[in-house]
Amino acid sequence: MPGVYVYSSTYNIASTVFHVKHISILAGEPNYATRAILSILMWPTRSATVPAPGDIPLVGRWSSAYSYALLGVLTVACLLPFSGRAFHMDDPLFVFAARQITQHPLDPYGFNVIWYESLNRMAEVTMNPPLACYYGAAVGQIAGWSERAFHLAFLVPALALILGTYRLAKHFTRRPLLAGLATLLTPGILVSACSVMCDTMMVALWVWAVILWIEGLEPRKGWYLAGSGVLMAAGVLTKYFGAALILLLAAYSLARLRRFGSWMWYLLIPAGALAGYEGWTHALYGQSLLASAVHFAHANRGHASRLTRTLVSLSFTGGCTLSVLTLCPLMWSRKVQGIVAAGSGLAAAALIFGGVNLAEQFANKLTPHPLLGHWELIGSQLVLFIAGGVFTLALAIADYRNRRDSDSLLLGLWVVGTFVFVSLLNWTINARSVLPLIPAAAILTVRRLETLHRAWTRSLILQVAGGLMVSGVLSIWVAGADTRLANLGREGAQSIRGRTSNEVGTLWYEGHWGFQYYMEQLGARPVDAENFQIRPGDSVAVPENNLRFAGFPPDMSFQQEAVLELSNDQRQPALYFPC
Repeated sequence: MPGVYVYSSTYNIASTVFHVKHISILAGEPNYATRAILSILMWPTRSATVPAPGDIPLVGRWSSAYSYALLGVLTVACLLPFSGRAFHMDDPLFVFAARQITQHPLDPYGFNVIWYESLNRMAEVTMNPPLACYYGAAVGQIAGWSERAFHLAFLVPALALILGTYRLAKHFTRRPLLAGLATLLTPGILVSACSVMCDTMMVALWVWAVILWIEGLEPRKGWYLAGSGVLMAAGVLTKYFGAALILLLAAYSLARLRRFGSWMWYLLIPAGALAGYEGWTHALYGQSLLASAVHFAHANRGHASRLTRTLVSLSFTGGCTLSVLTLCPLMWSRKVQGIVAAGSGLAAAALIFGGVNLAEQFANKLTPHPLLGHWELIGSQLVLFIAGGVFTLALAIADYRNRRDSDSLLLGLWVVGTFVFVSLLNWTINARSVLPLIPAAAILTVRRLETLHRAWTRSLILQVAGGLMVSGVLSIWVAGADTRLANLGREGAQSIRGRTSNEVGTLWYEGHWGFQYYMEQLGARPVDAENFQIRPGDSVAVPENNLRFAGFPPDMSFQQEAVLELSNDQRQPALYFPC
């Protein structure tokens, strides 16, 4: 149970599938009926010669405009209820930098902050480029610095991501609306879109860059390719992982065109932007911020084995792409599902009981009290989520094995490449890191459904809708739980301030994330491990569910005084110990 301690000093094949190996046309151009038959049998993804079906099967008058409107309304409906949530996790870092930009536009990280145990330069703390911070600065200047103003403004990247996924899916599937829904109705999207960090913005820029690149590559449209390059550059300047798109689109272009060409020059736009950013920040802060981020990832990756990180990455992938899991019964045979479920059960057992040296580390170092008594619940979730992660990767592999074209290569590398980054290269494994693969996984899901189910009956449509509804309901539930957790940091800070308002001494705090933001708003001071200034009579607030504590001065004694219960909407108590 999250809590706040305060110390004071005296301290988831119905129809026939046709495989066409070779078709010869002997006389002239095929008539319309022939073209229609060829188009249906060969399932073109880009230049179909028959009218594509409506986005919603059996609904003939449904148009793309309706799909855009539906996805937009659903996105807002899913996220608007959380627009008043407190800043959480790394949100404060982006707000701090946005405030700095309003004062010094060309020096986004030129200030100091205590985000770990002691005072550091922001340039050494942040591991992301500042484009999202510049967006936040504009929001703050125009709409104010409230949580609601920021969350409403960050609905724009979320809308761009979902509508972009729909537009992108039109190049790969005849039912792009399902791909858009399968993207939106996932925990990874909804939880990440509730933040004011850079992740959703980067993925939105990524998706639209891919759209313009595909549409500009053949027939050649220079302005589209240039626009894609600019969007790639913006993505790189939002989050460093955006640079991976340069390699992804280079591989896709070579596979599609089978030659080098002038398209390569447009990839220099994001590469040049990154190089320019590196030169600029090196001049400002005397160091390469990209190199610092790489070093940080290497130094903080921990000692977990590759097997451990792979299993944890599979669980995060399955949990974040929940729509893949809920639609599995329509995409895989019972035999395959059983094999994957059995393997996932063994992997989950290994995680829980220490077979891969994770359970002990997780239970002892993060939040021991809630987890130790709930390993059965955690184990059942791990089985499902690891299976979901396996099926997500299997979609990418199966799609490329069956089609072996540039489209399947693009989607496969997109998913598998992101997974490899998360599991082997990134310093931590979390939903924000898995987020980039969700749109591709959703498109692959619809392609798999189209391959296995050529006749979309009402029964099939209802099953697909049911799977998406289950995923959506669970995803909104998860986003709500994350919001309640975020709000506890704000409530905790306000309760502590009220509890100590009559104290004569200074109120100090340890811990970071949203708790830090609200403690500072209320006038509390952060504890600096290299410069302890706590005096007898002062109070120190320490949250239980946090990391990187500075500790207490070795020459002073601390005593726990009392407990103050906090409550969220469901009145779950959190602990507060003043001393």
